[in-house]
Amino acid sequence: MTGAGEPAPMRRRLTVLPLIALIFYDVSGGPFGIEDSVRAGGGALLPILGFLVLPVLWSLPEALVTAELASAFPTNAGYVAWVSAAFGPVAAFLVGFSKWASGTLDNALYPVLFLDYLRSGGGLALSPPARSLAVLALTAALTYLNFRGLHLVGLSALALTAFSLSPFVALAVLAVPKIRPSRWLAVNASAVKPRAYFNSMFWNLNYWDKASTLAGEVEEPRKTFPKAVFGAVGLVVGAYLIPLLAGTGALPSETAAEWTDGFFSEVGDRIGGPWLRVWIQAAAAMSNMGLFEAEMSSDSFQLLGMAEMGMIPAIFARRSRHGTPTYSILCSAMGVVILSFMSFQEIIEFLNFLYGLGMLAVFAAFVKLRVKDPDLPRPYRIPVGAAGAAVMCVPPVALITTVMCLASVRTLVVSAAVAVAGVAMYYGVERMKATGCVEFLAPVPPEGLHGSSSAASDDDNDVEDVRAVLLAGADEHAGEGVSVSVSKEN
Repeated sequence: MTGAGEPAPMRRRLTVLPLIALIFYDVSGGPFGIEDSVRAGGGALLPILGFLVLPVLWSLPEALVTAELASAFPTNAGYVAWVSAAFGPVAAFLVGFSKWASGTLDNALYPVLFLDYLRSGGGLALSPPARSLAVLALTAALTYLNFRGLHLVGLSALALTAFSLSPFVALAVLAVPKIRPSRWLAVNASAVKPRAYFNSMFWNLNYWDKASTLAGEVEEPRKTFPKAVFGAVGLVVGAYLIPLLAGTGALPSETAAEWTDGFFSEVGDRIGGPWLRVWIQAAAAMSNMGLFEAEMSSDSFQLLGMAEMGMIPAIFARRSRHGTPTYSILCSAMGVVILSFMSFQEIIEFLNFLYGLGMLAVFAAFVKLRVKDPDLPRPYRIPVGAAGAAVMCVPPVALITTVMCLASVRTLVVSAAVAVAGVAMYYGVERMKATGCVEFLAPVPPEGLHGSSSAASDDDNDVEDVRAVLLAGADEHAGEGVSVSVSKEN
């Protein structure tokens, strides 16, 4: 949205390959960060089993749900739209706020990790003041790239994917003569740390639904999105398992305690030599850039989608001449800068808990929409009925519950504070709507789009009406640049 009467910004839509790269970086970005799972799992066995089993029990159900609902609601509101259709605007606002906070926490990691990888192995070391300035400069540069256009970010993600994974092809080839399969079965029960293990596994396999907030920017989203999601699943699993099998199989089992963040560069040194170490360090640093860009895109377009739904002020729906949501990007960047002082482990546990809360609502919305309106148009539909959909959600819900039960008291307190802040913000926004002091968008669905495909009840009509409002509002705001303010009576 550029304002009434102004020409609409030119936008290049995402196609399958750039979308696969963005989903890959929303979820993974490569094997960097999985090293802790070896140490916390007491050896190679548990992380290898984890990356074999959890993609089936957790990643695949989440990817399937994302593919189905993103094809049914191809707007930038993403999962906020799904929850709104199932449970109403209050639940949708709280889910949107908690998942945006989780994403911003996640993004605060990457400028810091970029500098950590450059420093490892006697590389670039900065004093604390210089380090803080470097984090700010890096955040500003990456934010500007995001501002320049999502298509540019997608192409950058493709190039970064190829570069980030390239040293692990060499690592796998060089590791083959040194691999001893018996090392993959090693596990030291006394060294297992369940909280750290589950948090590491969960963090490395989540965020499949984040790409749904880009659905409104995708070329033919109903066809493109399912293809990209399933392509990204295979890429993520391979990017984790191949380096993990190579590293743990080629190095003695006694090195399990050494597997901490950044250890893959040491693995490269021991298997291939200093040249491979430097290559992996460079790939890790650049991977963090891709992770930042993908997360920033998802977070900012989520705010744009919420603004198009009238949930937050209209200013967050304004687009630059590059088609990007200017104020939403600035808001997400400010959150990253504020949170970048926290430690790595603190951020992972906090964001996992917040993300888990949001995903419980997403899975519940998926099941309810299957029951509430089974005939809602779903260009991609998981080939199970309502009962099968509920059963499919049991394993990921069990994993989320496990991770949340292992959370520390500090995490519970912080998460409760975020929930309270979300409730306060919701009622603050409603107050602004009532007084008319701030402009909000109020998209109106066109004639002929009302009514449920099942035509069974008022609840069914609500689902299709929410979908029609979202689609009509997204097209109007993005294509014509016209804003509609909410009156006091609304």
